[in-house]
Amino acid sequence: MSSDASLNGVPAIARTHGGVRVDRVVTSGTFELDGGSWEVDNNVWVIGDERECIVIDAAHDADAIIAAVDGRTVRAILLTHGHNDHIGAATQLVAATSAPIHLHREGRLIWALSQDTPPPDDMTDGQEFHVGDVVLRVLHTPGHSPGSCSFHSSSLHVVFTGDTLFQGGPGATGRSFSSFEQIIESIRVRLLTLPSGTIVLTGHGDATTIGAEAPHLDEWIARGH
Repeated sequence: MSSDASLNGVPAIARTHGGVRVDRVVTSGTFELDGGSWEVDNNVWVIGDERECIVIDAAHDADAIIAAVDGRTVRAILLTHGHNDHIGAATQLVAATSAPIHLHREGRLIWALSQDTPPPDDMTDGQEFHVGDVVLRVLHTPGHSPGSCSFHSSSLHVVFTGDTLFQGGPGATGRSFSSFEQIIESIRVRLLTLPSGTIVLTGHGDATTIGAEAPHLDEWIARGH
């Protein structure tokens, strides 16, 4: 586990508002789907002030996430999608924090592939979650998986995209329950329409911006999945 205070050079002024800050915890484990297994590093995002926070994704290592929470009240655990590498620590995190988990209802099938517990509370497009005076708005961005969602904060000037949009292009769509055409439409309509200065904080790897990625849409389409 590591905590990244610099967020790959993203200016602090762009990721703090009213005492609310964004912290990244990197956890490591395996991603399993379609009979394959891959070693991966995941970004877990903790958004909050000194009293409360929201956790985005529950990847691999509950103890590392709990350490980043640092005694604060967890208002919600938001899941960008149901792949096992993003939800593997969910049960332990709930037990430790008593926070509700939210997953889009179209993510329930993939949740059930790796979890014996019932799926979490449904999350809907346009739903808003509050921490301090910051609002995270849910954007349903299917394609990598049917229930994939992103979370946009206009005051923080960030969007948390999970595995929908990365530095250099869309997330993988060559596996079960995915669609290249759908992820391109989600990126085109839901993400690239955000202000160009919006910082893209991803499920794996480095940050980027909407402005840096938008000019390459046609290249991604030509490249395909």
